[in-house]
Amino acid sequence: YECVLCACCSTSCPSFWWNPDKFLGPAALLQSWRFLADSRDQATEERLNNLEGPFRLFRCHSIMNCVDVCPKGLNPTRAIGRIKALMVKRSL
Repeated sequence: YECVLCACCSTSCPSFWWNPDKFLGPAALLQSWRFLADSRDQATEERLNNLEGPFRLFRCHSIMNCVDVCPKGLNPTRAIGRIKALMVKRSL
């Protein structure tokens, strides 16, 4: 993965500004997607369980500041959206 963990995305995120002690932020969620997308990962269910709760995953409102500031041109919002889709699919 190309993320260099600079945290530009997290520092540009309004949800992270207001809830830094609760919301994981785009950088952490992008890294989570890295593992969730890996078919070899054996802890997918555990990882998804760790993302449950009002201040974990769904605090992202897709404002996309994180995409605008990423020096590597990555899209944390897309990754977060894919995790949200996994969570919804899992609950059905």
